[in-house]
Amino acid sequence: MSKFHGVIPPVVVPLTPGYEVDWPSYTRVLEHLIAGGVHGLFVLGSTSEVVFHDEATRRRIIEHSVKIAAGRIPVLAGVIDPATDRMIGHARAARDAGAAAIVVTAPFYTRTSAPEIEDHFRYVRDAVDLPLVAYDIPVCVHSKLDRAMVVRLAREGVIAGLKDSSGDDGNFRYVLHDLADRPDVFLMTGSEIVVDSVLAMGAHGVVPGLGNVDPVGYVRLWNAAQRGDWAAAKAEQERLCRLFEIVWQGVPRTSAGASGVGGFKTAMRRLGIIQTNLMARPQRSLNDEEAARIDTILRATGLLA
Repeated sequence: MSKFHGVIPPVVVPLTPGYEVDWPSYTRVLEHLIAGGVHGLFVLGSTSEVVFHDEATRRRIIEHSVKIAAGRIPVLAGVIDPATDRMIGHARAARDAGAAAIVVTAPFYTRTSAPEIEDHFRYVRDAVDLPLVAYDIPVCVHSKLDRAMVVRLAREGVIAGLKDSSGDDGNFRYVLHDLADRPDVFLMTGSEIVVDSVLAMGAHGVVPGLGNVDPVGYVRLWNAAQRGDWAAAKAEQERLCRLFEIVWQGVPRTSAGASGVGGFKTAMRRLGIIQTNLMARPQRSLNDEEAARIDTILRATGLLA
């Protein structure tokens, strides 16, 4: 079996009023997730606003995360950048900082063919001896990872897993079927609102941004699924779907990404985990009116009295 499984949230990185990382708040985020029972931490993904951090900050985020986790749970590090050699540089830094695995997207901005994308994953894996998780997120990188390629790379040992944030649950189901005989390959969904369904299909885990707000809820859902209590899993998923509505409160004044991660940050600020809900510029942060609507959702889902 893969050593990675369960609930592995993509970790929110809070900012100071000066748009630097708020390290005390970030420590509270990590401890909040670990206390919530999660099975791993995914740092420097979309929810971490990875592309807004410079190289030195990225390295420090990984180092700090590994230090706080202190071996209690693994830290998976995103090495996201437009091109292969830049990702290799980030991957080497992640390895040196103590990450347990690296998470790699297809190249972006540059136009690449399917064979070139496949070469890209091979180049990164050849350069850095860490488990490599392929990250399928076409909304950000503008290419979808091909089913046959994913299966081929998994069977050859190039990738150790897949984080599917494509929204194409039908394709993900086929990948699960194709690799059903390979429990060592970690296949996880990045969709917060269909976790019960995807676990029923045989997925090995979930990477929920909303888990920053309510890690206990996702762990409760995971545990229900593991014991085969699908009614309890469905009930928890329905509650989390209501909580997920916090991600839409900034649209259309903000971008969808800023509304989503900003919704997480705004809820976490209200729950006393972080100090600000600031987003990296030029993204807009949620305002007081939007925060009030999030308060209402937090109360309706049992997170605020």
